[in-house]
Amino acid sequence: MNHSLSKPKLLLDENFEPRIYLPKLNRLYDIKHVAEDLHKGGIEDRKVYEIAVKQERIVVTYNEKDFRSFAHVSEKSGVIGISTNLTPTQIDTKLAALLKKTSSKSLYGAFHYISGETTF
Repeated sequence: MNHSLSKPKLLLDENFEPRIYLPKLNRLYDIKHVAEDLHKGGIEDRKVYEIAVKQERIVVTYNEKDFRSFAHVSEKSGVIGISTNLTPTQIDTKLAALLKKTSSKSLYGAFHYISGETTF
């Protein structure tokens, strides 16, 4: 897949709110939730990343500490860490802004972090 021409696809980690709580992102992007949509709750982080690579999705997670090491493993996925201090509404706004501002090509094979201080 040519990531420079397509919208990024997202995979929400199981510790993340279901995608219905992210209406803007859900409307604009192809999003799947590990537990809610794929019914894979409780699997190891490595397996979550393998699913993301296979489906060419970027992992969105609060667990940035464990997923950061996977970010550069494959050009078919990436990782976006999210601060636990953000509300779902803030996440919806900030993540949508990051995805709009950043080329898909630079999201794959990379790690990005969204904190309460992040502005786009």
